[in-house]
Amino acid sequence: MKIVNYINGELLEPISGNYLDNFDPSTGTVYGQVPDSGAEDVEVAYKYASAAQKEWENTPAEEKFKVLNAIAEGIDSKREEFALAESRDQGKPLWLARNEMIRAAQNFRFYATAAMQFASESHAMENRAINYTLRQPIGVVGCISPWNLPLYLFSWKIAPALAAGNAVIAKPSEFTPATAFLLSEVCISAGLPNGVLNIIHGLGPKVGQAMVEHKKIKAISFTGGTVTGKYIAATAAPMFKKLSLELGGKNPNIIFADADIDKAVKTTVNTSFMNQGEICLCGSRLLIEESVYDQVKKALIEEVGKLTVGDPLIDSTRIGAIVSKPHFEKVKSYIELAKEEGGKILIGGNTVHPQGKENGWYIQPTIIEGLQSSCRTNQEEIFGPVITIMPFKNEAEALEIANGTEYGLAATFWTNDLKRAHRMAAELDFGIVWVNCWLLRDLRTPFGGVKSSGVGREGGWEAMRFFTEPKNVCIAL
Repeated sequence: MKIVNYINGELLEPISGNYLDNFDPSTGTVYGQVPDSGAEDVEVAYKYASAAQKEWENTPAEEKFKVLNAIAEGIDSKREEFALAESRDQGKPLWLARNEMIRAAQNFRFYATAAMQFASESHAMENRAINYTLRQPIGVVGCISPWNLPLYLFSWKIAPALAAGNAVIAKPSEFTPATAFLLSEVCISAGLPNGVLNIIHGLGPKVGQAMVEHKKIKAISFTGGTVTGKYIAATAAPMFKKLSLELGGKNPNIIFADADIDKAVKTTVNTSFMNQGEICLCGSRLLIEESVYDQVKKALIEEVGKLTVGDPLIDSTRIGAIVSKPHFEKVKSYIELAKEEGGKILIGGNTVHPQGKENGWYIQPTIIEGLQSSCRTNQEEIFGPVITIMPFKNEAEALEIANGTEYGLAATFWTNDLKRAHRMAAELDFGIVWVNCWLLRDLRTPFGGVKSSGVGREGGWEAMRFFTEPKNVCIAL
């Protein structure tokens, strides 16, 4: 597959004419080409986006709804094509990619309706004046998305930015560009006005940096690693750009003795290993109350032992391929680090060579015990099918361990004690807390983390507010 950029409604080669290899993680082989774009492509995209923005801003909300909804319908109508492209590009099982395409379409549909419902406030001042707030589009904004949930998170940024009346320059990950390219074709068919959305493919240090440094791109929404997020913040903050940064996580999953253990264990398998553990919300630190530690450990090992690692296109596969060779090596290095730190591997820890896919990048789901909560394995984001398990004595110790990292994205805990549920939810230092569930998402709710897990919130009205500037107007009576 040869991928090209989408600028001003056209599919265009990069100005340099240079391309990058695109790998199939399931085989470890090159199967396509991705534009190696640069600052010059971003500049061209900005020119067209700037020219298109004001007309799009003034387009009636109902027309915005029709276009965004048409994009959602386009994704739905080509769901299998999108899912196959995503699975091949990212390494995830095809059944999971199908589910993510449903969510990508939902993102556009949700914000299509938001375009018609977004409203602002007014405040009367006792017969002296009336204040009202204008919520105006920022202008041209930049959206940079990661490789783990490529179209899901790409659409999560683009849809609200468009719904709020902005023109967008967007960069998908160079590791997973396929569905963003297919989205370009859908946007053309849906009648999205030229220049309103521009998709530039290429490397982060070239395309992403050019977007962040651009003096007239007024806001950046980024999802990715914390190190990259810090660099973006350091560049953009002195330029007074608006920033939304959804970064890394080292999420705790806490099981109390009074929980529904069977449900907790079965859900924990997904919490830990869905999408090869390459989800920022995955629970990578499992904390288990001492009295049920052995019971939970035994049940978890049994359930994880049933997971099939292999060809993403086979329905029975539950763990697909790691997204890239560098990331594959990174995950393996953390398994070795855990051993050096005194960890005991209870299950997994090895690479896998499925028949017919022997050169792909596969790692068994891995459970490690015996590590201190302060060790690197328990403090640094691995972002792969690797979890640690630790016992705790009481609620206070569980909170201390759970909160004891620089990250604060998501936490999950399991209990049937209602008072404890509310206490824990208030005390856990995370932007998202799930009680007796995981990844149960309502698109209206705020999404994001605290500490080194990010700045700002996405989702619902939070995203619409981020992509607009509030202006107070006061009229004397």
